[in-house]
Amino acid sequence: MPRNSNALWLFLLLTLLASAPLAALVSDRQQTLLVNADDSDGTFGDGTSILRGNVEIRQGTLLVKADQAEVIKAEGKVVEVLLSGKPALLQQEIENEGLVTATAASITYKVATGIVTLTGNADVNHPQYKISGELLVYDMNQQHFQGSGGDNGRIRIELEPEVINMPDARPESSPSPEAPAAADSGSDAAH
Repeated sequence: MPRNSNALWLFLLLTLLASAPLAALVSDRQQTLLVNADDSDGTFGDGTSILRGNVEIRQGTLLVKADQAEVIKAEGKVVEVLLSGKPALLQQEIENEGLVTATAASITYKVATGIVTLTGNADVNHPQYKISGELLVYDMNQQHFQGSGGDNGRIRIELEPEVINMPDARPESSPSPEAPAAADSGSDAAH
């Protein structure tokens, strides 16, 4: 099967990904879909389509890299997407939030439920947090994470602090806040 023949079903898949509740950039859906792989095998109908070897899928800010991408269709709809690699990568700019990057040995996306499962050295970098473990499950509809740490039983989460605008610091030549208080207390004693 020619390499370009899978572009239609991948376009449908990526349109689903781009319209997910994570609010990817709207402009991504308007961009040309670029699919590259060393080999492809599949169908336009129901069944499984596979891209193998240096798989790279781009559409706007969406970038998918994997050793293999497997798309499963039923009743004319994409049901599940399986990405595997060393690692597989899924990256996209999220509206008003920044760049989100997910990597793992395998990434499974169940379209109907909106569940993304990252297995094997799973790592998600979001502008507001970082989370890593052996297994991460993300519900895109509820924006809810579950995870486990694997052999060591630990999961790692880093949360960025809330940024509060602080007033500009005083120049070093300014008196410290304690100095005027000491001077005032001395002047009160003289009165």
